[in-house]
Amino acid sequence: MYARRALLRRLGGAGEVRRPPWTAADLTDRCTRCDACIRACPEGVLLAGDGGFPRFEPDLGGCTLCGDCADACDAGVFDLSRPAFPWRARIEPHCLALAGIHCRSCEEACEARAIRFSPRLGAPPLPQLDPQACTGCGACLAPCPSQAIRLIEEEMPDA
Repeated sequence: MYARRALLRRLGGAGEVRRPPWTAADLTDRCTRCDACIRACPEGVLLAGDGGFPRFEPDLGGCTLCGDCADACDAGVFDLSRPAFPWRARIEPHCLALAGIHCRSCEEACEARAIRFSPRLGAPPLPQLDPQACTGCGACLAPCPSQAIRLIEEEMPDA
């Protein structure tokens, strides 16, 4: 049922539903929709989505991976032994720095230091993304003035 709903949302032009950190595809089977995780989120990046299930909105800011959402959940939806998110940041070609415009907004927002800028002689530095260091927290999305960063889902090893 969830997979069909996700497909219909995408066909209708709706964005992908991103779930809270440390949750799996069975969230809709296990979640009681009590909103405890949403209320516990100090960053305000968890919202009630379709059917009242929590969703992660990285455009509102990044997840600090504090674990308050997991601590607040009595339904056992969160599994801290798994990777927090199944996606990683990707810098798109329309990045201002790639166009020769000095911008380092994403680097400044990235606590994990997954985005760094390499100096170049006589030109603005270029972004370099370390996918191993990227947590998928989304902190780099909101400050990007050209919306040149996307979160791309990857095959994640089972924890």
